[in-house]
Amino acid sequence: MSAIAQINLRPDYEITRVIRGGWQLAGGHGPIDREAAIDDLVAAFDSGVTTFDCADIYTGVEELIGAFRARVATTRGTQAARSIHIHTKLVPDLATLESIDKAYVERIVDRALKRLRMERLDLVQFHWWRYAAPGMMDVIGWLDEFRRAGKIRHVGLTNFDTAHLREVLLSGVDILSVQTQYSVLDGRPGNGVAALCEEYGVWLLCYGSVAGGFLSDRWLGAPEPVTPLENRSLVKYKLIIDDFGGWDLFQELLRALRRVADRHAVDIATIASRYVLDRPRAAAVIVGARNRAHVDDNARIMAIALSDADEAEISPVTARATGPLGDCYELERDLTGRHGSIMHYNNNAKT
Repeated sequence: MSAIAQINLRPDYEITRVIRGGWQLAGGHGPIDREAAIDDLVAAFDSGVTTFDCADIYTGVEELIGAFRARVATTRGTQAARSIHIHTKLVPDLATLESIDKAYVERIVDRALKRLRMERLDLVQFHWWRYAAPGMMDVIGWLDEFRRAGKIRHVGLTNFDTAHLREVLLSGVDILSVQTQYSVLDGRPGNGVAALCEEYGVWLLCYGSVAGGFLSDRWLGAPEPVTPLENRSLVKYKLIIDDFGGWDLFQELLRALRRVADRHAVDIATIASRYVLDRPRAAAVIVGARNRAHVDDNARIMAIALSDADEAEISPVTARATGPLGDCYELERDLTGRHGSIMHYNNNAKT
């Protein structure tokens, strides 16, 4: 295996700073060849990645990662399989928030255990679509009960803003991490969540570090894309680019990232991910490659260190950004807004 740095989130819990994401394996970016996908996950493991991310709402992905872990046990040995950490999520449908009870939560947990072929879930990351809906703290309390009962090792949150993260932390529940969108284009975690995590010893697990692929050499010098875009991920992150300051400022950012990349003999995406890892409380970036084409890039993220001169290339551009504004996931929670209107709110019913 290549060396990919690890980080201790707790004295007894160490993960790789590059996490292999599972969202792109749910079929939304095109058909998935199950056996090829498992082979690609094994290749990621062989490259040094031992932490994998999925969710209850990613259709078929928990089962896929469970099969991958079983493949590792068969071909690399039981001890190798034990080194794998799998993070999943609990994302109740928006339509069901007010009817959720403890039995519902336990069914989702038990279903994940079965799909992933695990006796205990490493990390369950909880998302709540509408803060005004009652029951959020009840669900967190039940997850903590299942943690103490041995079904869950750690409890985390997904897409929480500062105020509601504080509410959870003040309740006394031990929260390991918050999964949040974070990139050189989207610095919203720096508007409060990161500082609160520092105060309470909570870690950030960061997705969107390459903005769905926009932060890459492919888009350097490219004309602004027009609708319809290839997939919903590109739609989502194009909105972030628009908020950042538009296509021209985005191109300035890509040129700055390319100059930094030239110094380190890597690509733009590697610099973009390394940039996020250097933010306060950022434990890991979640990379969502659909195949093994980018496996070697995982190691490159960890092999470089950004200098003050590198930061000086990037910061004059980000200082001119006009957004995105607000707290983490605030824009996405507006169901009728530009960001919220493209979200899918009731995916558990499909899995």
